[in-house]
Amino acid sequence: MDFTQSQSSNLSLGFVSHASPAATTATLTRVRIADESITFRFDSSVRDSCHSVPFAPLQLMDNQREVNEKNGDGERDVEEFRILGHSMCLKRKREIDSTSSSSSSYSSSTKSFRVTHLNELESRRNAVRAWGNQGLRVADPDIFEIMDKEKQRQYKGIELIASENFVCKAVMEALGSHLTNKYSEGMPGARYYGGNQFIDEIETLCCKRALAAFGLDPENWGVNVQPYSCTSANFAVYTGLLLPGDRIMGLDTPSGGNTSHGYNLPNGRKVSGASIFFESFPYKVDPQTGCVDFDKLEERALDFRPKILICGGSSYPREWDYPKFRQIADRCGAVLMCDMAQISGLVAAKECLSPFDYCDIVTSTTHKSLRGPRGGIIFFRKGSKPRKRGMLLNQGDGSDKYDFEEKINFAVFPALQGGPHNNHIAALAVALKQVASPEYKAYIQQVKRNAQALAAALMRRNCRLVTGGTDNHLILWDLRNLGLTGKNFEKVCELCHITVNKVMIFDDNGSMTPGGLRIGTPAMTSRGCQENDFEMIADFLLKAAHIANSVQKEHGRLAKAFLKGLENNNDIIELQTRVENFASLFAMPGFEV
Repeated sequence: MDFTQSQSSNLSLGFVSHASPAATTATLTRVRIADESITFRFDSSVRDSCHSVPFAPLQLMDNQREVNEKNGDGERDVEEFRILGHSMCLKRKREIDSTSSSSSSYSSSTKSFRVTHLNELESRRNAVRAWGNQGLRVADPDIFEIMDKEKQRQYKGIELIASENFVCKAVMEALGSHLTNKYSEGMPGARYYGGNQFIDEIETLCCKRALAAFGLDPENWGVNVQPYSCTSANFAVYTGLLLPGDRIMGLDTPSGGNTSHGYNLPNGRKVSGASIFFESFPYKVDPQTGCVDFDKLEERALDFRPKILICGGSSYPREWDYPKFRQIADRCGAVLMCDMAQISGLVAAKECLSPFDYCDIVTSTTHKSLRGPRGGIIFFRKGSKPRKRGMLLNQGDGSDKYDFEEKINFAVFPALQGGPHNNHIAALAVALKQVASPEYKAYIQQVKRNAQALAAALMRRNCRLVTGGTDNHLILWDLRNLGLTGKNFEKVCELCHITVNKVMIFDDNGSMTPGGLRIGTPAMTSRGCQENDFEMIADFLLKAAHIANSVQKEHGRLAKAFLKGLENNNDIIELQTRVENFASLFAMPGFEV
């Protein structure tokens, strides 16, 4: 028989049979319900009280259903009707609503899992915070204590090293930021790693600000802000433009040059990488004037034929004559490069002559007078070359375009460095924004006035200065007339909390002597010192010179005996107290003490 019922699997069917009693044995009957064949068991041993014939129940052959019925699971709804002349009873089992029970069980299980997972996740978060969010004081008390001592030294001392300065809090925040986490090998838009979209924005902005700070047209000048230092920047220029063994020429280190321009000791030992991988030959200052001897420079350059001629130095207190350098570079067919590390702040503020009007490549540190983070920077010409410019390096093919950009960028990375320090680049961008401000120009003007005031104060006290004064931020003090060496004087100053650095200078006969001292004014100007304050600083320096002279006379110049004479020296203790009291009057950029 065919019968359609939507819940056929829950049916129990019974019908009244008109068969004879003898035919009441149990049989199996197959019925189609909802297009499915279902087997029923027919049992004639049961009689219905309403009929004279047996009542035979039809049961679905479903073991699970039989079990449920035996266990009394649920109740039944009974409905009687006829099929094919037989009286049928439709008994529909009333199902227990398992959906809500199952859903409740699932929800409870899910909730339990989520609670467990969240607890585990919070445990992991706490583990990360435990090592990752500790302050330095807690994470490393030893380093914190040493750093705090250095902070006190800076605050209570007088900083006169010409190549040092104090940065602002904003520069420190960028330098000590999460940007140190990112690896960014390559140039903006062409990185070796993903996730650099914001790093690209920072570096691009930094380059834009660098060009703007020095008033450069981006059509004619390019810049790379990735070098780790000016020494790295200089070596990148050599690497990009030269072959090993090619020739470079820079100011001799004892004349005020920098070792990164090439330097050999008198015994022939090569001190810098520039001299190891390239052939370097120096030009010198006139020992009588302390200024560059251009006649000898030109004579040497025409004989030596360097491929790069370098102007700029570490201890040169006068202006650089860029037109003369340009003329000599053109005559010997060299690229003219300027290392303006010491004076870049003055150049940006237009308080000294600019090398950009005459040079092909300009490098610099980013600290010192620029008052930024420690690093290097390279500027290079691009676009069309001036017609009057002499033959340039590797331009023998008659090209009228500069090709420095690709060579220098490739030399910085991948030739010499790995990934740039993104935290430094961000901090440099902050500093360069300040460099372009009127306040920075006023600062540089004060730096120069303070240097001139200090030079005048020392000369009034019969001190001898190389070149007789200064045009920039530094002075060179010749200590020979006091009978002192720079090393001994530097040590006395250090014990009195005055920081200076010794230098080699030329004597009147052209021989090197360790009797010089280099002093600069940018750092104390950053703390707010003015001309009258440097008058006081001159007194402190002269007092330190007298102490050094006295100890030297009593114990001699040799280091061991001289240092022993400084122990428990009451004059040093007294001067140290005066220096600390003076320095503590001034604010410290970047942090409070």
